[in-house]
Parts: sequence; C-alpha cells; structure tokens
Amino acid sequence: MQDDAEQKNWLDKLSDMGLREPKDLAELIAVIKGAKNNHIINTDALNMIEGVISISEKQVRDVMIPRPKMVILDSISTAQQVLPTITESGHSRFPVLDHQSEKITGILLAKDLLKVITDSSKDNIQIQRLTRPAKMVPESKRLDILLNEFRENRLHMAIVIDEYGRTAGLVTLEDLLEEIVGEIADEFDQDDATPFIQQKDKTLFMVDALTPMEDFNEYFHTTFSHEDFDTIGGLLLKKFNHIPKKGEHIKLAGLQFTIVNANSRVIKEIKVQSNEAI
Repeated sequence: MQDDAEQKNWLDKLSDMGLREPKDLAELIAVIKGAKNNHIINTDALNMIEGVISISEKQVRDVMIPRPKMVILDSISTAQQVLPTITESGHSRFPVLDHQSEKITGILLAKDLLKVITDSSKDNIQIQRLTRPAKMVPESKRLDILLNEFRENRLHMAIVIDEYGRTAGLVTLEDLLEEIVGEIADEFDQDDATPFIQQKDKTLFMVDALTPMEDFNEYFHTTFSHEDFDTIGGLLLKKFNHIPKKGEHIKLAGLQFTIVNANSRVIKEIKVQSNEAI
C-alpha cells in the first residue's frame, strides 16, 4: 500500500508539472529527484540533469584553469623550441603570449604545429605565424551562455580576463562538459591524489609551487599574506625578483626554499628545509 501511495504521489507531481511550471529550481530538482527515487530515471541521468541546471547558475571563474596552471608559449619561439613542451603536456591547444605586449593574443593548435614540424625548411618558423585568434571572456560570464557560444562558433578554448583586462586563466569546452557529465579523464591527466606538500624526513619537504598560500601557511605555521599571493610560487617569484634557476635558494620565516624545478617563466617545484621538525 505504501508503494502505491508513493507512486500516486509521484504521478500527482507529474500531473502538477504538466499544469504549471515549478516555482523555483529547488522545486524542479525535488521533482527530478522524485523521478530517480521512483526509478523513472537513473542516477547518471539525475546527475546530468542537475549539471545542466547548475551551469545556468555558475560563472566562468568557478571552473576556469587559473593562470599559474596554464601552459603558455612565447610567440617568438620556434616550432622546434616548443615541441618538447607540447609533447610533455599532452594538451592539444596552447595560449600564446605576445612577446611585446605580454598579453595572450592567440591559440596554437598542436595539429597546426605538426603540419610544419616535419618540414626541415620550416624549423625556425615562429609560432606566432601559426596561431589562431583567441576568444576572450570575462570571469563573470555564465557557463550556459559560454557553452552556447562555444557551440555556435565551434570553439574549444577561451582566455579568461579579469575586470582590469588581465589574463586570469582559461576555460575549455571540456571544463563545461564536465559540469554536466562529470570528470572526463584521459591518459595525460595528472593524478589529483598527489599532495601539494610531501614530507621526505622530519625537516625536509618537497612542495609544488602551485600550493595555495593558505594551505602552505597552515602546514608550516607561517603567516605569509594570502591576499597578495595566491600560491607559494608567486611569493617566491616576488622575493627573488627574477625567475630563479634550479639550485637557487632563499630564506624566509625560518625556512630555506631551494628551487628544484623551474622553466623560463614559472617555478614548478621547491624543496623546503626547516630548522626543526614540523
């Protein structure tokens, strides 16, 4: 009898839905969840429907890849020079930084690079000749609007800018689709389980430069400003006042920071030595 009552209640809701629109999103989601509970739709369908609804409420800043995590190419680099970076990253599209304006002005597609990389006469061609125009979007743009723009213009990536016109990050078609269907993993994705901070012994630690400042402060009991710097790598760049090379070190707040891995633009990994056990 209880099952019959529950089924009748669900049918009543469906009937109501046919006569009027839900009052709000909460009511709509409640009805959809009722459909799942009554085995009219499965869990995957419920999750996707909720994802479709959520993108109308979320903004680009909620899903974008922040600038510190972007793989950026220099416009005056040659095809041969950027090939190792492209191969290592496994990405198919890369923001290109204009050498003079220091702004992202284009996107390089790996397939466009492959067209010239096998031609020895074009070894020294600068990638700025291969880039395509970059779409710029504000951090505040709604995801459903951007998804429609991606579809209409057949785009897969956009550069995100803040209120001052500075590059804040990038957003891809995959990022938007993941909001609907869940994470889309491939063989090049990094293992999210790898911690930012790895303790090697009582006083020695290996630290990812992208470690959020708040997390670093909490772990090492430091008080570095997280308002001025988002990551520990950002703080070190400011303190060094240049792009440090492997082996360079600096002492701050009783900790010795040694650069373990860095390229011509960013710090990637740091060794942190403490005077006492953390």
